[in-house]
Amino acid sequence: MTAPAGAGHHDGPPATTPRAIRAVLLPEEVGDFDREWRTALARAAETLDLTEVFDTLERWRRIARSTQADPQAHRRMLATAARLRAGENLPSASADDLRALINQRLGR
Repeated sequence: MTAPAGAGHHDGPPATTPRAIRAVLLPEEVGDFDREWRTALARAAETLDLTEVFDTLERWRRIARSTQADPQAHRRMLATAARLRAGENLPSASADDLRALINQRLGR
């Protein structure tokens, strides 16, 4: 027996099928998934090669897993990426600064 679509989608196992992946995506990402999935399927039909289908499924499976783990954090990441693509200069820290902060918090 399967659960109804969308029921407890943030607490269940990682999505692995196209339908399960799509069900856990943020609404703002569903259209991108649909376009990429259809493109991969069309190319596979023409080339008789499923590599792009599997690659697309794996890429979106990782996105679904990130979304399931913390939908709000994933949404913030999307917003930050959009701001960067728009050319906005966002504050950042060097790897050395981040290591120092981590060490400080760990009491090292």
